[in-house]
Amino acid sequence: MAEHLGFIGVGRMGAPMAGHLIDAGHRLTVFDIDKAALAPFIARGAAAATSPREVASTVETVIVSLPTPDVVRDVALGAEGIVAGRRVKTFIDLSTTGPRMIAAVAAELAGRDIATIDSPVSGGVGGARKQTLAVMAACSRPLFETFEPVLKVFGRVFYIGERPGMGQTMKLANNLLSATAMAISAEAIVMGVKAGLDPRVMVDVINSGSGRNTATLEKFPRAVLPRSFDYGFATGLMYKDVKLCLEEAEALGVPMWLGSAVRQLWQFANAELGPHSDFTAIGGRRGEGQSLSKRARPHGERRCRRRATRSTPSAMAATTGARARTSSAAIRTTGRCRSITSYG
Repeated sequence: MAEHLGFIGVGRMGAPMAGHLIDAGHRLTVFDIDKAALAPFIARGAAAATSPREVASTVETVIVSLPTPDVVRDVALGAEGIVAGRRVKTFIDLSTTGPRMIAAVAAELAGRDIATIDSPVSGGVGGARKQTLAVMAACSRPLFETFEPVLKVFGRVFYIGERPGMGQTMKLANNLLSATAMAISAEAIVMGVKAGLDPRVMVDVINSGSGRNTATLEKFPRAVLPRSFDYGFATGLMYKDVKLCLEEAEALGVPMWLGSAVRQLWQFANAELGPHSDFTAIGGRRGEGQSLSKRARPHGERRCRRRATRSTPSAMAATTGARARTSSAAIRTTGRCRSITSYG
């Protein structure tokens, strides 16, 4: 049944999802700090609001797709936030907010008789466009059954559990695996290239054998080998998700030895490539002036500098002969030359 819904955050992920809601016959009231992003929706009949509060005073259900936990908190609980709305009854968070943040937001909203559906999504911009996202919903079962038809507009819906935060935990586990696959695939392929192998042949072989993963099946053929680095997910967001996952694991008392190394790799990539770069750039930009993989010296030799070395996560596989001793989990600090894993 068509409904009048609010949608806040029509960026790279939010825009296609909001568009699909219009396609499905829903009326929308939309808000984004980027006014230009609202224009396509206004052209399709959506109403534009001036604040989250106005959205929540216009509709009973507000959906958000936002970049960081702090933004979600401000949009939900700020003075001009959803909590101040007059009509809103249900808050649906499609963002990667983290279990503790969404639990805190849900508790605050519950005090105003606003129900929360913790419902992060996975599948990237491509999945958002093709309506093939994995949608991980956590809320009471009756609330889930009420809004499942809306969530199905975005892709395949999974009921994770009754407690807000459970969807976030599932999403963080998923993204840790995705981040690990991307980083380790980059290391393995750079190693092969330095040994004289053709990267395209390497990817074909890996995808025909036991090493295949989401990075080699999708990211490398689509964005790394062509050197377009435009898969559609930001390095800063990947680092944020891995960081949230490790923080949650630490809060639960779960050691993550490999996860800690992955976090440090993405922290380095975030600093070197910039948070707005595409996360596939960790694969290295061979042949370009700003190439990160080119900075790794042959046979793993590196120059120690007062600041962090400029070898990359994608070139770490080539450091086995470096002067700094290595362990299976990390490259250690040697004197004033700090390795990738000396961060964080």
